[in-house]
Amino acid sequence: MKRNFIIGILAILGLGLNAQDTARFFPKEDLMSFGIYYYPEHWDKSQWERDIRNISEIGFDFIHLSEFAWADMEPQEGTYDFDWLDQVIDLAAKYRLKVILGTPTAIPPVWMGIKHPEIYRMGSDYLRGEHGTRALQSLSNPIWRDYSKKIIAQMGQRYGHHPTVVGWQLDNEPEAKEDYSPTSQEAFRQWLKEKYKTIAALNQAWGAAFWSQKYADFKQISIPNADHVGWWGTNPHALLDFKRYTADTQAEFLDFQVAILRPLISKNQYITTNYTATTFGADPWRTQKLDFDSFTSYPNKGQANIGKNGFRLGDPKELSFALSYFKQHDKVSGVMELQPGFVNWGAINPLLQPGALRMWLYHCFGGDLSFACSYRYRQINYGAEQYHAGMTTLDGHSLSQGGKEYQQVIEERKILREAYDPKAKKPKILEQRRTALLWSHDNRWSLSRQAQTSQWNTMSFFQKYLETVKSFGATAEIVDGEADLKAYKVVIVPAYEMVDEAMLKKWQDYVAQGGNLVLTIRTGVKDKRGHLFQGAYAHKIYPLIDAEIDYFDQLLPNAKGTIKAKGQEYYWNNWADLIHAHTPENVWATYTDQFYAGKSAVVTNTIGKGTVTYIGVDTDTGDLERDILAQVYENAHIPIANYPEGVYVQWRDGFWVAVNYSSEDYGLTLPTDAEILLGTPTVPSGGVTVWTE
Repeated sequence: MKRNFIIGILAILGLGLNAQDTARFFPKEDLMSFGIYYYPEHWDKSQWERDIRNISEIGFDFIHLSEFAWADMEPQEGTYDFDWLDQVIDLAAKYRLKVILGTPTAIPPVWMGIKHPEIYRMGSDYLRGEHGTRALQSLSNPIWRDYSKKIIAQMGQRYGHHPTVVGWQLDNEPEAKEDYSPTSQEAFRQWLKEKYKTIAALNQAWGAAFWSQKYADFKQISIPNADHVGWWGTNPHALLDFKRYTADTQAEFLDFQVAILRPLISKNQYITTNYTATTFGADPWRTQKLDFDSFTSYPNKGQANIGKNGFRLGDPKELSFALSYFKQHDKVSGVMELQPGFVNWGAINPLLQPGALRMWLYHCFGGDLSFACSYRYRQINYGAEQYHAGMTTLDGHSLSQGGKEYQQVIEERKILREAYDPKAKKPKILEQRRTALLWSHDNRWSLSRQAQTSQWNTMSFFQKYLETVKSFGATAEIVDGEADLKAYKVVIVPAYEMVDEAMLKKWQDYVAQGGNLVLTIRTGVKDKRGHLFQGAYAHKIYPLIDAEIDYFDQLLPNAKGTIKAKGQEYYWNNWADLIHAHTPENVWATYTDQFYAGKSAVVTNTIGKGTVTYIGVDTDTGDLERDILAQVYENAHIPIANYPEGVYVQWRDGFWVAVNYSSEDYGLTLPTDAEILLGTPTVPSGGVTVWTE
């Protein structure tokens, strides 16, 4: 859901600033382009040409410049120096490389903070940030906005029609960090005024009658500070609005930059940003004016992951989420930062298994991304990220393992381009399996505030369903609550806590017309303000599920509850809804221990031409959920695959792509007419197979 931020400069300037048709920037026959971050300001000028020549010889298509170079572009207030950047862009053109420029608003030059310390945001301790790292700015501060506008305008005027510059990245990994500064306090009050109009409406929405929290005027309101008030006692509705305001402020700051840049640049240049793959504070769907979203992905952070080799292969779930999330609104996306090797900020930072980065690149390719770019070309020998790998080793020219794998994939792209068939049509089986999963940052924020159990993690819960769907070989698309559901054979709604009557009716209509809806625990229990519905627990969904929910239970971390479904026993621990089914024949799973043995855990219902299945339990392994979902697809006559954890099989542009994050080899079952272009029928651990049919 992309929304206007009410107090934005776009309300004043917003003429002709809408996102462009982005498909034209990425011709299908190119398949995927490759890029690399380069920081000329880090290196002696005498090395620039060597570096850029080497980047070109590896086969990269573009370089990424300038997002941390404000101090070099404006060394003193009002004194701009772009000569060095001109030289680098000219070198890129000489060696047939295109350029993405980054606006440098992730970190200001030191002189600005000395003159205007108020540009830094305040933490919950009411202490301001200081110069020395990135993302410390107060996005609502007018002085900060003014400086940002000036540098962006300077860049746009200089490079907006440069033929080598193909795109712009705004800021860097926008995260919507919380700001408790006086400027932000006032902006929050204005945001609330626009939303609620009257203080009485705010008091009602915030449940301010509880614990004597009623306000007489918007001027009395401060940003809710859980660190000072106490996390347990802080008003959850006020906190939810603060999260919404913070996300809106971040989105509006990006749209503010577009409003400056768009009139200055060619229509042949696109504008994007690089959200983190599973961003928490920022809500990418709130931005209005970007041409498309891109994202960053660092799969290997030192966790065990899958099997004995997992700590070297990475966790696929974050990248898997991003591939299903970012394309759904803009139809085009790319990974702007892909981990190049070991990093410096993980719990542990092991070397990658040879082939891991190549596997990640093909995971991105199979996910239909238009480009893949890595941070960074050269491993730097100083600074906070000196232990962060690059495409080269410390000598600046010898390829690292990651650099060699990028070069390999770029070479392999020639094979794929030769085999590309513009007439290839998506297989019918993928249309049959097309599945939507509903997502909302509002729900994630609300659930994180009232998790109810230390074992709850909204993202992990959602990913369990997403990964199950992908193991079926289904096309999984993450959509918002306003999406048109008609095109999907199955719609899954994991822990969608806050709903309204319009959404409930949409679900009802979808099912009546033949859709298959899967609801889970923690769905439909609150209204959009975050209030529990008065009446029986979650009663708004009772007509959908043809059942009632007495309440929910949880067990201690090491305990096991038991469930029986189709004669098989399953274990649960985290969450159990105690369901009373109206129709016994519609019960698919039953609790077999605790004092409520015999209560239903999973029920199904038929409405019109479709079905609703309610999964009222959360298991650690996900085995029960997997078997229930498989039954939903089977009953809907949708054939599914059965890929093991860590194996992904995707289709794009006529190519089937299999990657294997598991620690065991996986044997593909291929049709007799399959032509393998890369790899073998057995996909090794960390391996890739690409074929056509």
